[in-house]
Amino acid sequence: MTEADVHTLLSDAFLAVLYGSGPIMAIALVVGLVIAFFQALTQVQEMTLTFVPKIVAIFVGLLIFTPFMYAMVKRLSDRAFDLIVSGGI
Repeated sequence: MTEADVHTLLSDAFLAVLYGSGPIMAIALVVGLVIAFFQALTQVQEMTLTFVPKIVAIFVGLLIFTPFMYAMVKRLSDRAFDLIVSGGI
């Protein structure tokens, strides 16, 4: 296994983490901003109002994006295992 293979595998791993967590983080960001805007408009400062909708949105996002995340992790692990089996060549 050369340095280029290691670099490629590590960069693919970092990209898989970013692409896998990106949609969930974006959902949490958008829901948090909408709730913060709603609280600023209505001056309702209820603490559970910030957590419950965000948690529900994250769970729904996980249900939607789990196949995409699984495919990315499977592709990365298949590549890593193929490199292990082939001896890194």
